Amino acid sequence: MTDTQTKETLTFQTEAKQLLQLMIHSLYSNKEIFLRELVSNASDACDKLRFEALTETQLLEEDSELAIHLHVDTDARTITVTDNGVGMSRQEVIEQIGTIAKSGTREFVETLTGDQAKDAQLIGQFGVGFYSSFIVADRVTLTTRRAGLTPTDAVRWESSGEGDYTLESVSKDSRGTEVTLHLREDEDELLSGHRIRTILHKYSDHITIPIFMPKEAPPSEDSSDSENATDTAGSSEIEKVNQASALWTRAKSEITKEQYHEFYKHVAHDFSEPLTYTHARVEGRQEYTVLFYIPQQAPFDLFERDQRHGIKLYVRRVFIMDGAEQLMPGYLRFVKGLIDSNDLPLNVSREILQHSRDVEAMKTASAKRVLGLLEDLAFGGASSHAALVSRQMGKVCVVGAGELEINYEQATLKVAGRVLKEGVGEDLANKERIGGLLRFATTHHDNNSQTVSLAEYVDRMKDGQDSIYYITADSFSAAQHSPHLEIFRKKNVEVLLLHDRVDEWLVAHLNEFNGKTLQSVTKGDLNLGELASENVTAEVEAKKKTADDFKPLLERIQQALGDKAKEVRLTDRLTESPACLVTEQDGMSANLERVLRAAGQAVPDVPLVLEINAEHPIVVRLKDETDDSRFADWSHILFDQAMLAEGGQLTDPAAFVTRLNALMLTMAGGPKSKIWTPGS
Repeated sequence: MTDTQTKETLTFQTEAKQLLQLMIHSLYSNKEIFLRELVSNASDACDKLRFEALTETQLLEEDSELAIHLHVDTDARTITVTDNGVGMSRQEVIEQIGTIAKSGTREFVETLTGDQAKDAQLIGQFGVGFYSSFIVADRVTLTTRRAGLTPTDAVRWESSGEGDYTLESVSKDSRGTEVTLHLREDEDELLSGHRIRTILHKYSDHITIPIFMPKEAPPSEDSSDSENATDTAGSSEIEKVNQASALWTRAKSEITKEQYHEFYKHVAHDFSEPLTYTHARVEGRQEYTVLFYIPQQAPFDLFERDQRHGIKLYVRRVFIMDGAEQLMPGYLRFVKGLIDSNDLPLNVSREILQHSRDVEAMKTASAKRVLGLLEDLAFGGASSHAALVSRQMGKVCVVGAGELEINYEQATLKVAGRVLKEGVGEDLANKERIGGLLRFATTHHDNNSQTVSLAEYVDRMKDGQDSIYYITADSFSAAQHSPHLEIFRKKNVEVLLLHDRVDEWLVAHLNEFNGKTLQSVTKGDLNLGELASENVTAEVEAKKKTADDFKPLLERIQQALGDKAKEVRLTDRLTESPACLVTEQDGMSANLERVLRAAGQAVPDVPLVLEINAEHPIVVRLKDETDDSRFADWSHILFDQAMLAEGGQLTDPAAFVTRLNALMLTMAGGPKSKIWTPGS
């Protein structure tokens, strides 16, 4: 009986409405996934109840046999999926139904292009869940009662998927959830019991919860699908239509690639096939089974602080928890799959996992297994890590004995690249392996899509080059056009262009690779060693003479700048620009300072050294400047231009503009403007 006093109509958020409409149209060509998603949700609900009942047995009431039931009603044109799992309360229905109301929906919608093919891929990584029902239904009714609540605490949700939905309190004798799809006019084929069974065998045969349907005779040549469906609706006998056994417990030789892929879609709630996977049983001091997948698309919320990991924990095939971050390092949070332990207690909690040595050992082993999987992708299945480091990294590799040919950079790193860099600081034991998997833009390529590995870089280092040179900046363009690269371009020395925010973290922990140190081109007194000149002795003498000639100028600029510059010196970096800013060798880089300030962190000012190019016409002209006020203007402008060239922000932009205008006016032959001073 319905209590009409508790019925209310609520409106979808704007982004949810947009996503819903795009999803319906983009995914229609793959509309069968609606049934997989509903059955997967029902299976999850049963798993969660089974876990909660370990400590609260009363939640099972008098119905301990967990199951999913499907029913097709040809007269009413409905498909109903029922489970006796954990169910939902009224508030949980509002907050959790489907995946469309998750955080970040607005940002996700903004990435959609309107191209149905491209958007279908994006929507797949977002997760369609319960709302895939609207691909085939023009109205969906969901009735649910949370385990442990009374029959009168049930709630009914209903919507046509166009803008709003209703919620009302109802009575429901049994716990769990019932979803009824009122099919669209052109979906008659789904009213066939045989058709529904075919979809279930294709997508949900691996579900560990038994799925039941009314028993029916197999289709015959002289009977239509609709007649068979009528028999289904009227039958009182039911039969199990799936294997209902844990896929990961079977021998690998008994599992097809298609079955592995469908299981991935179940655990990841993704409709794209995985990039690759690994399935193994570990025996010894601990016994457990792992099944890990690398997805084709990065989860849309991969960089959210509270993003849950993709690993499910089972104990002796009993589902324990979802998103178990204790089982996989944070830098591998894009990995989907499960671990099934034979040793952990069934009542294990997140707190126990956090302090368990056995769990830490599983986490370490799992990380190594996933890194090995990524190395197989990167190197075409090379088995030895030493071989991986010593050889040239391949661009294209074959996965699964020729089954799938992929481009490692384009496929794997767009999923894992940025978060994988976090591992260099998080997982010190594997930091060189992780470093070997990374790819970087360099000065030897014109665009950001062309990347190299550290092994490739080392392999093509010039004779006499002792370091792996890099520059960090807040964008690819800023890194590519930095004046610090001028001497390296002149000598054709390759430099890594690091422009992700996480790159500052990366270089702080990855000090060397394959015996070569990593050296920032913006830090310290640049020493190119044998790369500097063919005649080192002659160059040293020339530098000494130049330094003596320019010593008065350097001292004069230092006096004009005061505390603004820690030091003023001649540069070895520049060939075209007049000046650049350098930080101390062991100090914080100027780019890191900007990153921390942008994140709201309080950081001290980074001491900056101004290096000037003795051969630049501006510097040569400045050497002869006799007007002290004009000399001071030039000195400040050189410093501020060097700051802007690195993507930095001026502390006083108005002063820079005033000085620049005054000098431009003087050079144009006009009267000299009043020199800007503080407070003027």
